[in-house]
Amino acid sequence: MTFEEIRKANEKLSTMAVQGKDYVMVNERIKAFRMLFPEGFILTELVSNNDGVCIMRAKAGYYANGSMVILGTGTAYEKEASTYINKTSYIENCETSAVGRALGMLALGIDTSVASAEEVQNAVNNQKTEPVKEEPKRAGLVNALTKKEITLMAAAAKTPMDEILQQAGVKTLEEMTQRTAEMVRMALQKKIQRLAQEAKKDGAEGQTA
Repeated sequence: MTFEEIRKANEKLSTMAVQGKDYVMVNERIKAFRMLFPEGFILTELVSNNDGVCIMRAKAGYYANGSMVILGTGTAYEKEASTYINKTSYIENCETSAVGRALGMLALGIDTSVASAEEVQNAVNNQKTEPVKEEPKRAGLVNALTKKEITLMAAAAKTPMDEILQQAGVKTLEEMTQRTAEMVRMALQKKIQRLAQEAKKDGAEGQTA
């Protein structure tokens, strides 16, 4: 697979506007993946489901000589009844978000964000339903959506949150500015891509061993 092939696949993806930005839906990312890897796999795993909070993990890749080559992974979580749809389908929504993030690691539909349209819309809906705490307004700090994205990317990059906060010079995500958050996301994205490349390399070496 070449970057040119990925670019051509991305050109065919339709988007959905959420909060003034265009995001690619998960079904579009799946179609692009199948276009590039007709015989590829998308595997999902329910990591945990306790007290109405579930965590899902997804893997995307292809088979080579009977071995799995993982190209991207994604992690997501959802709360039961946090939105109207999540009253009955929070596990399904969680799985969709995890798949979307795994395919995002393959550079499919990420011009705006690694987060898919469904994930962003869920985050927006959660903000509408959760009680709003009265806090002093501090301009330039990260919002709930950005904090969630950094948390999920940190998990995918296998990087402890304490390490991220220390490098950013803050004690909590709430103290991080949008500018710093963007730098953190770029660093995590590079690490995620490096891990994917290493996994691909290990898979190739395993085939020749």
